[in-house]
Amino acid sequence: MMILRSSPSSPFGRKVRIAIAVLGLDNDVKVEPADTTDVNDSVRKQNPLGKIPVLIAEDGTAYYDSRVILDYLDDRAGGGKIVPRDAKARLAALRLQALGDGLLDASILTVYEGRWRKSESHEPKWLEHQAGKVARALAALEAAPPAVDAPPNVGQITIACALGYRDFRFNGSWRAGHPKLVAWLDSFAAKVPAFGATKPA
Repeated sequence: MMILRSSPSSPFGRKVRIAIAVLGLDNDVKVEPADTTDVNDSVRKQNPLGKIPVLIAEDGTAYYDSRVILDYLDDRAGGGKIVPRDAKARLAALRLQALGDGLLDASILTVYEGRWRKSESHEPKWLEHQAGKVARALAALEAAPPAVDAPPNVGQITIACALGYRDFRFNGSWRAGHPKLVAWLDSFAAKVPAFGATKPA
């Protein structure tokens, strides 16, 4: 059985958990918690970067980050399910995944600025820089919301997790100016029950 080291609040871990569900691999994966701030947590041996998620295969190979894990899981499930085989469709899905991952990275860096630095040490220019990435990513998605395939591809899964993270950590402030994107996320949630089942805590 594979082991997924993650945290309920990790949006990248959520990507993997959704992929596991839509690929029908639930019975092949055991989820174990990981604490990236604990120097004694074995996750630092499983991934030298000390980041989650990490998927450990039966042969002991540890796969990271979420993009690699999703590709591995798709291959394990037969291929061509959440990572399209057709070159044009695959590149479109990977491009969308890159946008979603970038949106998540900027959001998480903003959270970490508040979590790891005292308020008097916050760097406004740094926060503005991250906010700009978020605003541009949301504007691009609002202008052209993606489809929702069955099963959803890696890009669609990532965008849903990024928006879910904005709901979780930023009180859904993105929703007011992005009605098409709100409708898209509602559609994704309706078509992909794993999205609701993996809501962060």
